[in-house]
Amino acid sequence: MARGITQDQVNQAADAILGAGDNPTVEKVRAELGTGSPNTITRMLDAWRSQLGERLRQLSTLPEVPSSVGQAMIELWRLAADHAERVWEGRFANERAALSAAHAQLVLERKDWEERLETAGIAIAQAQAARDLAEHACRTLDGQLQDSHALRADLVQQRDRLQAQCDQQAELIQALRTQLDDSQVALRTERERQEEHIRAVEDRSHQEVDRARQEAKHWQQRHETTERAHRDALAAMQDRHDAASNRVHRLEQEAARQTGQIAALEKALSEAYSAARARRPAAPKAQAKRRAPQKALTRTLTTKGAPDK
Repeated sequence: MARGITQDQVNQAADAILGAGDNPTVEKVRAELGTGSPNTITRMLDAWRSQLGERLRQLSTLPEVPSSVGQAMIELWRLAADHAERVWEGRFANERAALSAAHAQLVLERKDWEERLETAGIAIAQAQAARDLAEHACRTLDGQLQDSHALRADLVQQRDRLQAQCDQQAELIQALRTQLDDSQVALRTERERQEEHIRAVEDRSHQEVDRARQEAKHWQQRHETTERAHRDALAAMQDRHDAASNRVHRLEQEAARQTGQIAALEKALSEAYSAARARRPAAPKAQAKRRAPQKALTRTLTTKGAPDK
């Protein structure tokens, strides 16, 4: 029941409309009251109509009401009741048709919503399956990323170790070059000294040729001895020079090999990064098969990168 609407208010509004010569309807009563729900007003109008006949009979029995007026009121009530019944039958038919159409529409909407719910359930199941697959792929990629980080750390350590060895070799080459330069300086100094000594001996020999003719044979032998000593010294210095040159050449080759290994390790490190980014989810056994060549490569590079003893 609408709040604030009473039977007396509906009765008074219906009496006022009827007194004005109109048929009391739900719309007119609601317009007269300014409020109220149609269902509540309909129920109260039915109660008003059921009470109207008794009220008219009471009016017709009053001594001060003429019989002709009572008969007219009774006839008016009959006409009003017939008209209201026809109006309400038509309105009920329209409302029933509207309710049937609304019910059919609701049935169609219900089927549509059921199909949508079923589609949404399938979509949710697919989304959950995709989420589980994505989570598995993320875990797989995390494991591969950790393996790549471990491989990178190993390669970095090998690179640093080879770089340190290369630096040591470079220092050793520099020291040997310095030693070679010192040897060459000493060799040149010794050669110049021997040449000066020979020139001095020759000068003295020319100056004393007349006086030393008798000792020519002695001086000739001494000169030959000096020449042999000079040749031996030059040969020894040349051997030392050749040995130092060979050792420098070997060290330079070793340094070049170490540099190549460093470049190969840096390339392997770059390829490991690229492979980790481009790699797709795979089964654990396939991952183990892919990591096995990497570990073998790491052991091989570690073995090759060890300094020769």
